[in-house]
Order: sequence, then structure tokens, then C-alpha cells
Amino acid sequence: MYLRSLAIREKALGNGHSEVAASLNNLAKLYYSQGRYPEAEPLYQRSLAIWEKTLGNEHPYVATSLDNLAELFRVQGRYAEAEPLFRRSLAIWEKALGGDHPYIATSINNLALLFRIQGQYAEAGSLYQRSLAISEKALGNNHPEVATILNNMAELFRVQGQYAKAEPLYQRSLAILEKVLGNDHPDVAASLNNLALLYDAQGQYAKAEPLYQRSLAIWKQALGNDHPKVATSLNNLAKLYYSQGQYAKAEPLYQRSLAIFEKVLGKDHPNTQTVRNNLQQLQAGLKT
Repeated sequence: MYLRSLAIREKALGNGHSEVAASLNNLAKLYYSQGRYPEAEPLYQRSLAIWEKTLGNEHPYVATSLDNLAELFRVQGRYAEAEPLFRRSLAIWEKALGGDHPYIATSINNLALLFRIQGQYAEAGSLYQRSLAISEKALGNNHPEVATILNNMAELFRVQGQYAKAEPLYQRSLAILEKVLGNDHPDVAASLNNLALLYDAQGQYAKAEPLYQRSLAIWKQALGNDHPKVATSLNNLAKLYYSQGQYAKAEPLYQRSLAIFEKVLGKDHPNTQTVRNNLQQLQAGLKT
């Protein structure tokens, strides 16, 4: 349907029309959600170029397009390409909407996530606090955007080993998402997975395993068996079994996770390399 819409608009309006850019952006978002990143990128690029030409460099649509392209770069580990786009998008939003709009909170959250992934924890923490304050004020305490920021703040604490600070944020985030989105939404799966990671890191395997299992089931149902998030979930569950010495359960999960990542992200992506190393470590241990 997106393809048909795009074809109609191109024929009726020409290749450089703003409505064509909207169709390109929507199609790219679909590909992104399916993990089809090489197909999404040129569509995002083309959409951005059209909007810049037709609407100017500081239009909110341009900011949205920059955010989408930056997020695509981020999930592929292309952090140096993502950061200037996130920063430019934030500047546009701030100029257009002021300092307290929910879109600004989302843009700040995206930039904070990029910093967190790169280990720039102090920068990420201050941005998360600002993003949360804006979102709670503008949207209320039980909005999904608030849940997303709470989850990301919890992740920041978790990766720094501050588990006591992370757990209540994860739990609050999960409760909001389940209430608002339902128990089978992909965002709920992400929240379950992250809470499981917290318990896993503390050796609380009995608490972690059912959360991993539930998260995996939701992602498979919502996204299909070959999505990168399914691969991530498989890897996490395999690591749980490996940590408990259940190698026969862990190995096929690692293998399946690796096959998905190689297919979707390529053999040299950081996620692919991580799973490959995990599998090799397990297999080396079996041989000794």
C-alpha cells in the first residue's frame, strides 16, 4: 500500500513534491521496523533532500526526517554519522517549538541514548533528566513516552552497575506500558527484556528467564522470526543458559541469533560479532 501510494504521488505530483517525501519516509519507517536497514536508508535520504528543498532546512518535517535517519545510523553502530543529525534535529525543534514540547523531549532522549551506548554516561544522564521532566510535565506520569525515558534511565544505571537505582525505574516503565499498550506490544517486550537483563546481571536467573521467554515470544509474534530484536532476545536467553552451565540449551539459541544478525546486519556488525564471540566461547569450552 505504501508503494502504491508512492507511485500515485510521484505520477501526479512529480518526484520532488513534499507529499512524495512523506510517502518515502513512511515506506522507510516500515523497512526500518522490519530490520531492512539497507532498503530504508536511501528512502530516508531522498525524503530528507526533498523536504529540505521544498520546506527549508529548519522545518519540523526536516527535523523528523533527521531523527529517523539518525536512528537508522544508530542501530547500525554508525554513531559518528548519527550524532550531528540528532543535534541538528534538536536545534530545529527547540527553535520551532520552544524548550518544553514533547517532541523536544523525544529528541533529547534520542541523543542521550546515543551517548549512553558510547559510554558517555554523565552526558546521557543529564539529558535523560531533562527529557523526563519535559515529558512528565507535558504528557503526564503515565504516558508511553515517559515509560520510554524511564526505561532508558534505568538502562543507564544498569550498565554502570547501579542496580538498586535501575530496578524501580524498569518496573515503573513496564507497568505504564502494559497498562497503556497491552501485554503483547513490542515496547512491552523491550521493557521485559531489559528488566531480565538487570536480574541476569545480579545472578537472579529464576527471575530473569521467564521475562526473557515472554519478551522473545512477543517479538516473534509482532516482528517475525528474523528481526534483529528477536536475535538480541535469543542471544540474551542463550547467555542466561550459558551462565548456568546449560550449554545444550544455549548453543542452538546462539546459532539462530547469529544467523539472523548475519542475514540482516551483515557479518561485520558489532551485534553480529558479539554473538559470534559468545558462540565461539561456548564451543571452545565444550571442546576442552
